[in-house]
Amino acid sequence: MAHEPKKYFSPQDVEALIPELMTIMERLMDIQGEIGKLRSALREEQHRIMAAGGAILDRETWRERARRLEELTRRAQAGIAAITKLGGVPKDLSMGLVDFPHLLEDREVNLCWRFGETRISFWHSLEEGYARRKPL
Repeated sequence: MAHEPKKYFSPQDVEALIPELMTIMERLMDIQGEIGKLRSALREEQHRIMAAGGAILDRETWRERARRLEELTRRAQAGIAAITKLGGVPKDLSMGLVDFPHLLEDREVNLCWRFGETRISFWHSLEEGYARRKPL
């Protein structure tokens, strides 16, 4: 199988994707929040049962929460795959961070986009992350 050359993005390339990124990331952030709530509810129920020495479990509620968690996980994976297909690398779903490979003075770096930003104004090296991003 032939290996495709790595694609590098200009700030303008990524800016053209921002409307689609906003839609996908907004869904992912909502899904992430719901997943967090469900996991927390399942953990609390587990702790309650252990503290009570094996209290009665509401199996139907447990199954429904577990089923919903699986469904949300599939939807999150699909959203991450959609961003990856655009050429982005999701970094932090809670913050809505996505990196795009870019060549800056013949050096590979990442253009850094955060949910809510309407322009690409920042970059960081491959070894650094969001906290170390620099203005373009």
